[in-house]
Amino acid sequence: MRSRHLRGVVAIEQVTSPRPWSKDLFASELKQASSRGFVAVRPDASVVGFACLMSTGFETHITNIAVHPSFRLQRVATMLMLRLVAETKAWGLDDMTLEVRESNTGAQDLYRKFGFEQDGVRPRYYAETGEDALIMWVRGIGGEDYQRRIDAVIAAMRR
Repeated sequence: MRSRHLRGVVAIEQVTSPRPWSKDLFASELKQASSRGFVAVRPDASVVGFACLMSTGFETHITNIAVHPSFRLQRVATMLMLRLVAETKAWGLDDMTLEVRESNTGAQDLYRKFGFEQDGVRPRYYAETGEDALIMWVRGIGGEDYQRRIDAVIAAMRR
C-alpha cells in the first residue's frame, strides 16, 4: 500500500465498515516501521481490496482487511491473507492474531481456512454497535504442517 492507493482504500473502508478508518489513520500506518499495508488492484490500478498488518515483535496482528463488495467471492481476500502470512514469515514470526465481529461468519470462515481458531471474546468491542469481537489466533505458521495448509489453499485457488 502506498499513498497513491489511499483514496481507493478509504472508499472501500467507507462501504464496508460501520466505523471506518480515516485517510489520515491509513497514512499514519504507512509510516510505522512495525506496520504493513497491502492492496489488491485491477489492471487499471483501481483498488479492490486491502489488508493491514502490525508486528508486536512477538506475533503479527491483522488490524484491517476488506474487499469491495463488487469483488467479493473472487478470492481477493484469500490472496490478501496469503500475503499477510508471507509477511509474518518474512518478519521471522510464527503466530498471528485478529479480532472479528461475532456476526461476520464469512470472514470467520476465511480465517479458519488459514488455521485461525477462536481463543477469546472481547465483549462489546465494536463501540458503534456494541457487538462482541471474537479473538482468533493461528500459531506455528513456520512449520511444515502449516505450509501444507497454505499449499492446499493455493491449490484450491487454481481450480
